[in-house]
Amino acid sequence: MSRKVVRLTVDHLAELDGPCRSCLFWQLDPVSRARVRDAESAAAEKEGWVSQVLRDWGSCGRVAVVDGEVVGHLIWAPPVHVPAADGFATSPVSADAVILTTAHVAPEHRGGGLGRMMVQAMAKDLIRRGGVRAIEAFGDTRGPGPLGRRCVVPEGFLGGVGFKTHRPHPVFPRMRMELRSALTWKD
Repeated sequence: MSRKVVRLTVDHLAELDGPCRSCLFWQLDPVSRARVRDAESAAAEKEGWVSQVLRDWGSCGRVAVVDGEVVGHLIWAPPVHVPAADGFATSPVSADAVILTTAHVAPEHRGGGLGRMMVQAMAKDLIRRGGVRAIEAFGDTRGPGPLGRRCVVPEGFLGGVGFKTHRPHPVFPRMRMELRSALTWKD
């Protein structure tokens, strides 16, 4: 079984798991999201958002590929590109951080370290880039639930890969991983 983590490109979007390929929870404010009427339009909006972030800022995601199939992904961006972050009680995200918006690994591939591999690749990318001191994410403490909850990364996953609670909240704590702590990770 071959496993690798590669940079997210627009071409990967069609391969993302189910609702993730057209989910606009993070990319658009609630009013703009309400104007998107169908999955095709949502997929086009997501593609446009990824293209814009790639053009303006650079790499904004990683995908895990097992035997040629995309089985997981992470997506992140600077706060200016993530309007939904302002809707959380634990906002705003720190000025020295980027936001990890989405983390997903297909259920049949969980527990094998793919999530950690993607987080390490993200940290290395941001360290090389410079100017970013940390990664922040809003965790979801509610555990597995309806499809709508998949848009916020589970707190347990974040804690398991090195994030610490930065601003507590009973449902959506803001969590942070200092990039300097990631420097000690081995490749």
